Amino acid sequence: SPPGLLLLTSFLLHMEEGRASPTRLVCDNRLIQKYIGEAKDMEKRVGQCQALPTLSCPMVLPLVDFSLQQWKSKSNETKRQEILCDLALLVGAVVGAQSQVTQECGARQLSQLYQHANSFLLLLQTFSWEAGPWEPGCSPRSTEQTHLTSIFLTYRQLVQGKLRFFFHDLAKDLCR
Repeated sequence: SPPGLLLLTSFLLHMEEGRASPTRLVCDNRLIQKYIGEAKDMEKRVGQCQALPTLSCPMVLPLVDFSLQQWKSKSNETKRQEILCDLALLVGAVVGAQSQVTQECGARQLSQLYQHANSFLLLLQTFSWEAGPWEPGCSPRSTEQTHLTSIFLTYRQLVQGKLRFFFHDLAKDLCR
C-alpha cells in the first residue's frame, strides 16, 4: 500500500465531523518520526541509484531553512500557508523531474516522493481554520537545482524542520 495512502487514511480516521482535526498525526509523535525516517530512507535510496542523470531543465525548489526564533513568532495559519507554498513548489519540482528521468531507480523514488509530498499537501489543505481555504499563488524563497538528490534533500529538510515544528506547535493546542 502506498505510504501516502497510509498518511491520508490515518488522517481521515481521526477527523472530527465537519472540521479537520489532525489529532493523531499531531499528538502521536511517533507518526512524524516515521515520516522523517521515510524521508531519510528515500533520500538514501535515490543516492544509491546508479548513474542518475543531471536534469537538463533545472527544478525550482523551495528554500526550507528557517530561523526557529522567527518561526515561533508566526501564527499557526501563517506556518501552514508557508509549508503549503513549499510543498506546492516541491511537488511541482517532482513532477518536472519525473518528465526528465527515465532511469527506473530514479523514477521509482520520484514516484514515491510524489506520493508522500502530495499527501502532506492535500492533508494541510484540508485543515480548516479561520482564514479559510488555501489559495495557491504564493512565492516562497527558492533555488534552481539540476541534481535529483536535491529534491529529496529538500523534502527531508522540510519534514524534519518546518513540518515537525508545525505539528509540535499544533500539539500544544490539540493534545491535552
